[in-house]
Amino acid sequence: MARCARTPHLHPCDLTRTDTVSRLTLISITFAFLLFLFPQRLKAQEDYRFDIGGGVGMTGYLGDANTANLWGNPGWDLELLFRYMANPRWAFKTNFYTGSLSGDSSKMTNVFPGGETYKFSTNFYELGEMVEFNFFNYGMGETYRKLKRISPYIAAGVGLTLWSVDGKMGAAFNIPLGVGVKYKLSERWNIGFEFLMKKTFTDRLDGEALKDPYGIKSSFMKNTDWYSTMSITISYEFSKRCAVCNYKD
Repeated sequence: MARCARTPHLHPCDLTRTDTVSRLTLISITFAFLLFLFPQRLKAQEDYRFDIGGGVGMTGYLGDANTANLWGNPGWDLELLFRYMANPRWAFKTNFYTGSLSGDSSKMTNVFPGGETYKFSTNFYELGEMVEFNFFNYGMGETYRKLKRISPYIAAGVGLTLWSVDGKMGAAFNIPLGVGVKYKLSERWNIGFEFLMKKTFTDRLDGEALKDPYGIKSSFMKNTDWYSTMSITISYEFSKRCAVCNYKD
């Protein structure tokens, strides 16, 4: 059997042995790198409890100064939101809105009893609490939970609106109802679109001059003002649901 001669110079056998060692070293480094990445990947797929963000959009108004076309006098809105995600289906959102509302009765086909026309404009502030129900399990990763990066949802809640018309402040509770859709840009970033109709418990949102202009007393279902918000939002998730265990509720 031939043997490799021991000389100060590298023999082909030594080169072969060196290549083998190099390959084993490369494989070991690659394997260690993959082991390092694997828990990082698992870590990245952790879900989070909270979501914070903001949005911008358009408002609409329905009331005595605009009885038919919701966006006949469009306004603007800005939103700040904080969301607690109880699970992939249910979330609770606290939101703050500011925006503008306006109306012009001269654009209506209806005529007031005295033939008058009215215009108004106001900036409003709203603080609300809402419940959201996602139609799909919303999230990324965890295929056993059938998570989806996109989900439509419905929302409802209660809020408080403040406004001022002609120097007179007003405040009233409202009930927001609406729909939306969420999409995960990444593990922690989300974008969304939401449309909400908000029924107010007042007929003074458009000013004292338009309080019961037809002489019909306001009630829960009659002669109260509505407004809408239609917003595009972006939000960021934080606070891992379970940072040291493998269980997620």
